[in-house]
Amino acid sequence: MVVIIVTTPPEEWWAFAIYACFLGAVAVASRLPFTFILKRMLIVVPFVIVVAIFLPFTAGGEAIYHLGPLAVSKEGLLSLWNVTAKSMLAVSSMVLLSSTTPFPHLMHAFERLHVPSFFTQIASFMYRYLFLIVDEAQRMKRAIEARNYRGRWLWQSKAIGNVIASLFLRSQERSERVYQAMCARGFEGSFPGGKESSMRLRDCAFTALTLGCALAGRLVTIWK
Repeated sequence: MVVIIVTTPPEEWWAFAIYACFLGAVAVASRLPFTFILKRMLIVVPFVIVVAIFLPFTAGGEAIYHLGPLAVSKEGLLSLWNVTAKSMLAVSSMVLLSSTTPFPHLMHAFERLHVPSFFTQIASFMYRYLFLIVDEAQRMKRAIEARNYRGRWLWQSKAIGNVIASLFLRSQERSERVYQAMCARGFEGSFPGGKESSMRLRDCAFTALTLGCALAGRLVTIWK
């Protein structure tokens, strides 16, 4: 779905409408709150704004608006729409996938698709131990606040640097202890996959529906 979205020409409005309607239907069927989805989609908005805000002025082409010394071109506005629409649709697809599939099942599916084990192992460790690092950082934050540190002045930034360095060292020491503990328990480079699953009729139907809607958007561009 993401590959088809990002390869769609930006001027094909109907194709993007089809993608948006399908993802909206999937969101309704998944019973996820729309506020939950929107909050996670908005994570990408600052990055999109930073990248796309200059496109209307730098993409070239004939100017259609003038904002003082700056000229806005039709090609620039089209590039802005292209980046914004594709990024939001792609991110919403990833949000729906990650919010409806348990992370261990997702990693197991990647392994069955023969994704390199290096990627799946790094992602699995990151998911499992990121919460520990966040908890450690919160404890250190409470400790410096208990010592009346508020971080209001620039010369107090040295304390933040010390906290970051200490957090890095603690994380490294914890990772070594975790690695030794896992080796002692017979870890051989892969996590247990749990119960093996297989494709059922409804899984095939959903896969066919997803591909059908995605290809329908692309066929709109071809027929035109």
